[in-house]
Amino acid sequence: MPRRRHRYLLVEAGWQNGYRIYGTLLHIDIINNKLWLQHDATEEGVADELVAAGIPKEHIVLGFRSIESREVTEFAIS
Repeated sequence: MPRRRHRYLLVEAGWQNGYRIYGTLLHIDIINNKLWLQHDATEEGVADELVAAGIPKEHIVLGFRSIESREVTEFAIS
């Protein structure tokens, strides 16, 4: 049986102006029933969209920020 890791990535892949492009736009892990945003390269940021979809801020961790900077946000620290 496959092991579920609860890791989700949105990846951009293709060609642009004759050059190969590939990169991760969004990386979210589910750890201890919280959404850990590990990487967010979207234009607007996805955290506020998750809140608008009904996910409480205390269930969203901005993992791409240091613990010190997480402490001054309205989102979960860990």
